[in-house]
Parts: sequence; structure tokens; C-alpha cells
Amino acid sequence: MATILICLTAFLASILTFFSGFGLGTLLAPVLMFFFPVEVAIALTGIVHFFNNVFKLFLTGKHANKEVILRFGIPAVIAAFVGASLLLQFSDMSPLYQYNFLEKNFSIYPTKLIIAVLLMFFAVVDLIPYFGKLAFSKNKLPIGGILSGFFGGLTGAQGALRSAFLIRAGLSKEAFIGTTVVVSTMVDITRLGVYATGFGQHLQKDNLTLLLLTTISAIIGALIGNKLLKKVTLKFIQQIVATLLILIAIGLGLGWL
Repeated sequence: MATILICLTAFLASILTFFSGFGLGTLLAPVLMFFFPVEVAIALTGIVHFFNNVFKLFLTGKHANKEVILRFGIPAVIAAFVGASLLLQFSDMSPLYQYNFLEKNFSIYPTKLIIAVLLMFFAVVDLIPYFGKLAFSKNKLPIGGILSGFFGGLTGAQGALRSAFLIRAGLSKEAFIGTTVVVSTMVDITRLGVYATGFGQHLQKDNLTLLLLTTISAIIGALIGNKLLKKVTLKFIQQIVATLLILIAIGLGLGWL
């Protein structure tokens, strides 16, 4: 049952990412957190995200802009290493706070609290129209790379920040998509290399079937989403997804998840 739910989430999330400001990782990770420790859920999501990116890389990678990759992608890779390393450190920390509610014990861990705050931030940003138009000048690309790479390594959430900085880089639609996929893949390779040193036992044979089925589901969703993108624009989906992420963030922050 868990495998079906996770695969269905990957499939739907991959479609919804064409209409929302969130990436596949931002939507899939919270569901995996129901079944795995938060740091393991991020690592597993990273693997699915990586293979989904590789699939997109063959389709759009040839349009990537090399100059932007150097100015944005290299800082992103370095920052992703730092963020992923911090995740390893946070995963070993004791609870910040423990409390009882309705005769149940709850613990608030540093990793979950940080991810909760970030999910809340990205969800709120997507609900406020002003932030949908927010973009940064081309000379801020290295800063954007550092920010998106760091949060990508720490939580897997990097899409919103990356788009905000790349949208004004003077790229064509094809170059924007291709560059985004290349940078995202670079960050995935970096953070997965770090995750493997700490969570490697969870990324091996015990979860290979789950990873394979989830990746296939995400790829199928991406194909369908790409076709739907040409036909519909569903603003209300952004609002629904953002609201769900806020609820998940509250659950994580309070130690319920």
C-alpha cells in the first residue's frame, strides 16, 4: 500500500510541477517522510529526482547555456555539498523539544523543523502574487546558485529559488529549460554523493524496487504533464499544493510527522 501511494504521488507530483512553482522533490519528500526518517526521505527523493532529471536531460540538455551553467551551476554544486553535509550532521542531533498531547509523546527534531520552515516559506511565496513576478538581475547568478544549491542539498527544495534567478538570465524558453535541468542534475549528483556516506544502507537493495517504480511513475507523469502544459493553465492547483505543503510543514514542525 505504501509503494502504491508513493508511486501515485510521484506520478501526480511530476504532472503538477508543470503548473506549480514547486519541484518534484518538494512534493514527493513530505509523503516519503510518512514512511521513512526525514533525512532518508530526502535522500530517496533525491534519487528519484536525479533519474527524472537524466530523462529530461536527453530531451532538453542540448539547449543549455554554458555561461549560465558556469556562473550559476558551479556555485550551486559547492553550496549543495555544504547543505547536504549539514543534513548529515542534523540527522544525528537530539530532539530540540519534547511534549505530550492527547496522551501521546511528540519530539521536535532540528532537521524536521528546518524543513518545515522552508516548506512553509516556499508555500507562502507561491500563494502571494507579488512573489510570482519576483526575479533577479543576471549579475546575481552566483548568489542564486549558492542559495538554491545550499537549500537543494539540505532539503531538496531548490526549484523556486533557481527559477527566480534564471528567469532574467536572457535565455530562450528552450535554453531556460535545458539549463535548469543541467544545473539541477549537477546538484543532484553532488548531494547524492554526500547522502550515500551517511544514508547509504537505506539507498541500496532494500528500497531498489520502490525507487524503480517511483522513478518510472515520475517519468510517465512528466510526459503527461508536458502534453497538458500546452493545453491548460491551472492556477488553483498551485493554491491547493501550497495549502497542502503548509499543513505538512505544520505537522513536521510540531513533531506529528
